[in-house]
This record gives sequence, C-alpha cells and structure tokens, in this order.
Amino acid sequence: MTTTGKIELMAPAGSFESLQAALDNGADSVYFGVEQLNMRAQASINFTLDDLPEIAKRCKAKNVRTYLTLNTIIYDHDLSIIKKLLDRAKKAGITAVIVMDQAVISYARSIGMEVHISTQINITNIETLKFYALFADTVVLSRELSLGQIKKIAEQVKKQEVKGPSGNLVEIEVFGHGALCMAVSGKCYMSLHTFNSSANRGACKQNCRKPYTVIDKESGVELEIDNEYIMSPKDLCTIDFLDELVDAGVSVLKIEGRGRAPEYVAKTIKAYREAIDSVADGTYSTEKVDVWMDELEKVYNRGFWGGYYLGKKLGEWSKTPGSQATQKKVFIGIGKHYFPKAKIGEFLIQAFDINIGDTILVTGPSTGAQEMLVTEMFVNDIKSESATKGDTVTFPLPFRIRLSDKLYKIVKTEYADNDSVKSNELDELPILSGQQI
Repeated sequence: MTTTGKIELMAPAGSFESLQAALDNGADSVYFGVEQLNMRAQASINFTLDDLPEIAKRCKAKNVRTYLTLNTIIYDHDLSIIKKLLDRAKKAGITAVIVMDQAVISYARSIGMEVHISTQINITNIETLKFYALFADTVVLSRELSLGQIKKIAEQVKKQEVKGPSGNLVEIEVFGHGALCMAVSGKCYMSLHTFNSSANRGACKQNCRKPYTVIDKESGVELEIDNEYIMSPKDLCTIDFLDELVDAGVSVLKIEGRGRAPEYVAKTIKAYREAIDSVADGTYSTEKVDVWMDELEKVYNRGFWGGYYLGKKLGEWSKTPGSQATQKKVFIGIGKHYFPKAKIGEFLIQAFDINIGDTILVTGPSTGAQEMLVTEMFVNDIKSESATKGDTVTFPLPFRIRLSDKLYKIVKTEYADNDSVKSNELDELPILSGQQI
C-alpha cells in the first residue's frame, strides 16, 4: 500500500523503453529481471548487472519502488551468481527482490534486502502466509483464489497482526492484468517435457498456445478443437471490478507484461492509474470503465476475462493464437534531432508514409512510449500534408526525442470495430508473453 493509502500499482519493465513508460504513466513500483535467472529470461530483453544503478536512479527520482525478480528454480551452480546479483542490487539501492527459492530468501535476508514472495510459492491460506511472513514483507497470493478467499486471508492478517521483518503488517499482492497460463500459479512442465526448455527457469516455449488435435487412443478417433486454443487462456483484466479487489484488502496490484512492448505498459499503467485514483476518490463508474477498456483493447491482448477472482473454476480460452488488439503499430522511421527551444522533432522516414491526422508513437530508452496526433508537418523544410520513404520530416512535439528513437504510425486492425477484442501485432516486432511470475 502506498503512503497515500491507495493500492500500489506495480508495472512490468522488460526494457528501458518500458521502464520509462511506467514512470511516465503513474506506476508506484516496477519489477524487472536481470540476465537469466528470472521467469522472463527469454521473453524480454532483460537488463544487465550494469543497468541496476540507472534503474534505481530513474525510479528514485520519481519515488518509485524497484523490485528485482529472482524467482526461478535455483541449482547449486546458480548460487554464486545469485549472491553476486543480490550484492549488486543491494549496492545499487534496489528496493526488494521477488523470490521463490529458500536459498535466495536466505541470502537476501542475510544482507538486509527486503523480500517479496512470488506467486510460484502458491500461497492459498493464512497459515502458509504466516510462515513466509518470517522472511517477507509482501506475498503474492496464488492466482487461483477467489475474491472471497483473498478477503478472508487479508482479514486474518489484520486480526492476527501478521507482520513481516520490517515490523509492518504483511502486504498482499495479486495480479491485476495481463497474460495467464494454464498452469497452477505459473508452475508448468509442458515446455520442459516437449522441448527440454523449462518454464520454471524462464525458458517457456509457449507450446500451450498452439492448436491441438485430441485422439481417442482406444478408437483412434481424432477430434479437432474448433475455434478454441484450450490451453491458452484469455488475458486477465480486473479494471471492471477493481473496487472489489480494493475492498478485499489487496495492497499491491501487479500488471503482467515484461515481454510486451512499451506502448502496452504505457496504456495499461495509465488506465489502471486512473482507475485506482477513481476508486480512492469515489468517482469510479461503469462509464469510466468503458473508456479504460477501450484503451486496454488497443494494445496486445488475447481477449479478456476476470480470472478466478469471481469464482470461475476454468479458464476462458482464446480464439486466436496471438494478440487481439484493436490497433497495431507500423514502423515509419527513426529520430534524427530535437530542437528544444522550438520543441520540434526531426525524423528520417524509412518505410511507408505519414500524413496529417495520423496518430504516431515514438519509443526509446529515455523517451519511453509517447503517443500523439500529427497536426502540422514539414517535409524537407516545406509545409506538407504527407511524407514518404526517404523524406526528412519535422513536426511539433511536446516531448524530447533522442537520436535513433523509433517512429511508428498507429493504425486500426481488422477487428477494431468488433464487439470482441481481436488482432495481431506486427511480425517485425513480436511481443512475447505467457507464463506469469
């Protein structure tokens, strides 16, 4: 819970672009992986040890907490790496580490680093929570719990005054939005058995997202699962019952998506920031929810459902193997220069065209993910309505760009006018997602 008394909004950061997008759009905390020992070892760019001071510096300037994910299965040969990583994180001023292995918990506690328990532990009751409260100040509950079950655990934390090492009541964290996988709280062995690539070591191949044919071994009859990817659940979305999550006693709301693009982080964090603030000030409404849902549907998703919070026992399955977003980005060019006094950005158009009235997206490690409407444009220093490949274009920008920032045009997908959310991200920039941490 933040110092304002509002639920804490935790954002994913799989790159500096996404980190900056989280900071720009109101995140209270960010979580990220370094090198290979995290549950997104292959699905995101991941930071290096040398990036830790810069991450801490940027977040500290915005009063945003930083959480390092170290929640894979750990073997003996990993222990020296774990110690080095935690030592560097502690030195850089990283706030806490998200863990599942007792070896990581033990070493983190020995150097005085705050510990958060991963959903991989699968905490489903107050007694298990009390045990982990001996080591941790925040616990992520099993994602299969209902709101009623979460509320009972939260009430017992207060009633029994369950405190963590800090001396404060243990905070309860849950997933609020993003990819779900078929496994119980993310513990899956399908990728390991089929590709010898363990999801529990951050190397999920996402083969559960594919279409399958079921064969009756006795009769030989084959059944094709029509129009449903029965091991690929829709994405979790709680924005339409966020007030109930807050009422259940949740302290931290985690947004999944370290393998997704910076514009996903920007739009998702912005929507949930506004929703959390609205719940707090009493202006939360169905009308606002409709607006937020429209924004969430614009970026990568597999369709939405409310997870297990509302008492459902089985998942709602995706109808497509990829994204169901109502918008996609088309690469246009790169940043060349920014004129700070005039607030003008200059870009080299490398592909396709751009026109007055287009919505553009600019991404970069320091820029984050900035979106705006083009209302005025100069091509090769001449005022123009459009620009094409090879042109140098300038237009007013309310934000600073850097050399080689990427410029995209936002366009509607074929599913934009459908009632259900559908679509695909561009092949040139695949957005990987899957098992939660």
